[in-house]
Amino acid sequence: MTKYLPLLLLFGVFACQQPKEEMKTKITQDPHSFAKPNEAIVKHLSWDAVVDFENKQIQATATFDIETSEGAKELILDTKALSIESVTADGEPAEYSLGEYVEHLGKPLVIKISSETKKVAVTYTSSPEAEALQWLSPQQTDGKELPFLFTQSQAILARSWIPLQDSPGIRFTYDAKVKVPQGMLALMSAENPTEMNDEGVYTFKMEQPIPAYLMALSAGDLKFQSLGARSGVYAEPGVLESAAFEFEDTEAMIEAAEKLYGPYAWDRYDLLVLPPSFPFGGMENPRLTFATPTILAGDKSLVALVAHELAHSWSGNLVTNATWDDFWLNEGFTVYFENRIMESLYGREYSEMLAQLSLQDLRIEVDEMLAGEHPEDTKLKLDLKGRNPDDGVSSIAYDKGYEFLRLLEETVGREAFDVFLKEYFTKNAFKTMTTEAFVEYMKTNLLDKNGVEVSSEFYNEWIYGQGLPDNAPVPSSNKFAIVEDVLAKWKTGESIDQLIVKDNDWNTHQWLHFLRNLPETMTVEQMTTLDDYLGFTASGNSEITHDWLRHVVKNSYEPGYDKLESFLVNVGRRKFLTPLYQDMMDAGKTDMAMEIYTKARPNYHFVSVNSVDKIVGWE
Repeated sequence: MTKYLPLLLLFGVFACQQPKEEMKTKITQDPHSFAKPNEAIVKHLSWDAVVDFENKQIQATATFDIETSEGAKELILDTKALSIESVTADGEPAEYSLGEYVEHLGKPLVIKISSETKKVAVTYTSSPEAEALQWLSPQQTDGKELPFLFTQSQAILARSWIPLQDSPGIRFTYDAKVKVPQGMLALMSAENPTEMNDEGVYTFKMEQPIPAYLMALSAGDLKFQSLGARSGVYAEPGVLESAAFEFEDTEAMIEAAEKLYGPYAWDRYDLLVLPPSFPFGGMENPRLTFATPTILAGDKSLVALVAHELAHSWSGNLVTNATWDDFWLNEGFTVYFENRIMESLYGREYSEMLAQLSLQDLRIEVDEMLAGEHPEDTKLKLDLKGRNPDDGVSSIAYDKGYEFLRLLEETVGREAFDVFLKEYFTKNAFKTMTTEAFVEYMKTNLLDKNGVEVSSEFYNEWIYGQGLPDNAPVPSSNKFAIVEDVLAKWKTGESIDQLIVKDNDWNTHQWLHFLRNLPETMTVEQMTTLDDYLGFTASGNSEITHDWLRHVVKNSYEPGYDKLESFLVNVGRRKFLTPLYQDMMDAGKTDMAMEIYTKARPNYHFVSVNSVDKIVGWE
C-alpha cells in the first residue's frame, strides 16, 4: 500500500567523500571557521603539551600533516587568545600572521606554504582565560587535595587551546604526549591509560579521524574501574564506586546499539565523571564520554544520558553535521537512537515516558522561542552565520529532530526505518552530512524505496519552517496516566497523603511528570504540605531537585531557598542553571539571583557563564 506524506522537492546531492578524497571534492566553507580546506587541509595532528596548573596555561607544539591543492599558498588555522611563539613548515621557519579578531571566531592564523609543504608546526601558549578550559581548585573537586582540568571544545572552542581547522566538516587523526603534575592522570578523546605513572607523562593515539570539536583533555586525581570487555569508568576516588554502580549497564547498552545499527567503530567506550561544574549532561568525546555527576542518582534512573552519548558514536561522531547550521543531524538522530536503546533495555513503557517528558520540554521551548528574538531558530535547518553556534543548542535540534525521525519511522514502519538507518551509518561512516544531502539521501533510500510519495508541504513545515507541526507524534504512557489521575484529584481538594502512598514505587520519570504538571501558582500551605509529605527539598535526585526548585522560586517558598542557593552554587550544568536564573528574574527576585550568581559564577564553565550572564545582566 502506498503511503503519502507531504514532502519537499529537494536540493542537490552532497558528495560525501572518504577523508583522503576530500581534496578532490570541494568542501563547503564553514561560516564559523577561517579555514580554507580546499587549499590546504589538516589530516593528522601530533600534539606535545605541558599542562601548567600554576599559571593556568598549556604550552604546546602542534605539528600538522597537511594535504594541499595545486598552487596552495596558505594554511589557515583557527585560533582564539593563543600566544603564537613560532611556526615552521617542513622544519624551516615559516612566515605567518594573525588576522583581525572576529567576534565569536577569534583570529585566523595564516601560514605561508607551498603546494609541496607536508608538515607545519606551531609552538604556542594558551591563555589563562581560554574558553574551552576550566581550571578547578582543589576545593572544587571531590577529593579537595589536587586541582583539576577539563576541556569543552564544542562548538568552536577547540581553537582556544589548540590552533586547528575548527570546523565539524574537517576530520583528522591525532597522537599526543601530555605532561601533567605528578600524582595526576591525564586523559584524552583517544586510546587512554588506566593507571597513573610516576613521571606524569602520558601518550595518546586516536586512529579514527575526528573533527576538532571532539578534541578533549582532562587531568586530575582519577582512578579507573572496568565495566566490561570494552567499557569502563574514570572518576575521582570518592566518586568511582557510585559511578561504576550507576553505569554497570554500559556494556549491555553497547550491545543493544550494535544490534540496532551496526558495529561500534571506536574500539572502547569509557566514561569520565567530571566535577559538578561541567556545563553539560555529557559530551560525546570519542572513546571517552565526559559526564556530569548530576546523573549519579543512586538508582540508574538518569542513565538515558549514557545511552545518548553512546548513540553519538554513530550519529555525530561517525556521521557528522557538516556545519553547525545542520546540528539537528547530530542531535535529532542521537535522541532517536538513545530512545531505541532505552526501549531495548528497559521496555517500551520506559522509553515512552522519556519521550513524553522531552515533548513537554519541546513544546514549552518552541513557544518561548517563537515569542523571542530569534523565532527562526525553531527551524531544524539553521542559519547561524555571524552568531555563536552555541545559540543552536536547544530542544529544537534534539527533540524536534527526534519527532521528525519518529514520524518517518511511523510512516514507513520500524523495520524499514531500521534498515535505512543502519545503511545510513554504514555508508556514510567518517563522513559529513548537510541537511540538503540528507534529504536527498532519505528520498532515494527510504521514501522512494517504501513507496512514500512526496510534496513540498511536509519539509517546509518540519525542516525549513518555524515551530512544531501539528502532526508531531505524541508518545503515551500508562504510568503517566496514573500520575495525571492523582494530580486531577489533588487539584479538586483531595489530600495528597490519601492519593499517594509514601515511599511508593513511582520512578523518577513519574515524579518529574508530577512536578511539571503541578499548578504554576500554589499557596505556601500547598507547597509545605507537598514538601513535608513527599520530601522534594531533601531529594538527592538532581532532575527532581531542579523541577521542584522552579516551584520554590515561582511560589516564594522560603524553606527551599537554602537548597536553591546550594544547588546553584555547586552544580554547573547549564540545563539546570538557565531556567532557575530566568525564573528568579521573571519573579522579580533580581537581588536573589545576583547574590547567588556572584557566589556561583566562579564555579561555572565559560559555556554556562556565557548563557547566564545574559539572563541576569551581568557586567
